[in-house]
Amino acid sequence: MLNNLKTAALLAGLGALSMLIGSFWGRTGVIIGFGVGIAMTAGSYWFSDRLAIRSARAVEVTSSQMPQYHAIVADLAQRTGIPIPRLYVSPQPQPNAFATGRNPDNAAVCVTEGLLQTLSWEEIQGVLAHELSHVRNRDILIGSVAAAIAMGITFVASMARWAFIFGGGQGSSNDRDNPFAALLMLILAPIAAALIQMAISRSREYEADASAARVLGTGEPLARALERLENAAARIPSDVNPAEASNYIVNPLRGRQVTQLFATHPPVEERIARLRSNAWA
Repeated sequence: MLNNLKTAALLAGLGALSMLIGSFWGRTGVIIGFGVGIAMTAGSYWFSDRLAIRSARAVEVTSSQMPQYHAIVADLAQRTGIPIPRLYVSPQPQPNAFATGRNPDNAAVCVTEGLLQTLSWEEIQGVLAHELSHVRNRDILIGSVAAAIAMGITFVASMARWAFIFGGGQGSSNDRDNPFAALLMLILAPIAAALIQMAISRSREYEADASAARVLGTGEPLARALERLENAAARIPSDVNPAEASNYIVNPLRGRQVTQLFATHPPVEERIARLRSNAWA
C-alpha cells in the first residue's frame, strides 16, 4: 500500500511538472501541459505494450518456434497465478529483457537475442521470474505511464525552449523580467522528470527481484544473470529510447557515460547482494 501511494504521488508530480512547463506560455500553456499529460497517460494505458514492442523491433514467437521459452513462462505463470503473457524476441545484441502491458491479462514479455545467446536456461528462468513478478505486481503499467509522461514533459519543454529562444513565450512578467530563470526551469524540467521516473523504477526493481527469488526458492539464478547482463550492458551499445530504459531488467544505456547520472535502476551489486543474502526470504 505504501509503495502504491508513493507511486501515485510520484506520477502526480510528473503531471504537475508538465503543467509547470506549460505555464511558460501562461494560462493557455498550463492547459496545454495538462492536456499533454492526460493524453500521454491515456495513450500509454491502452498502447504501451505495442509501443514498447515496436520500439524494440521485437517479433512474437510461438511455442513451436521456442518451446523452452514458452515452457518456462507457462510454469512461472502458473506459480505466480497470472495468465501466460505473449512472448517476444528482440533482435538486439545486448542481453536484456522487459515486460509491458496495462495489466496481467494484457501483458507481454520480451527477451533479446543477446540474452538467449549469453545466459543459460536456468539464468533465463531467473530473468523471466523477475519479469513475471513485474506483471503480477502491476509494475508494467506504472513504468509505462511514467515513461510516457516523461516523454511528454521532454516534448513540451523542448517546444517551450524554442518559444523562449524565438521570443514566443507568453509567460508571466517575472519570466520576462528574468529570462535566465525561465530558461533554467526549461532545462531542469526534463532532468526532474528523469529523477522522478528513476525513483519509481528503483523501488520496484528490488521488489521484483525478491518476488522472483521467492517463486524459485533461490536468488542465485537471477543473481548470476544480473552479473552477466550488467557486464554485457557496459560493453554492448543499445539504441533503446531513454524514456523506456526503466522497463528493462538492467539499464540498457549502461555504456553511455552521461546516463549514469540518472540511472533508472538500483546498483546491480546491491541487487545481487540482497539476492545472495536471502533478504528476500
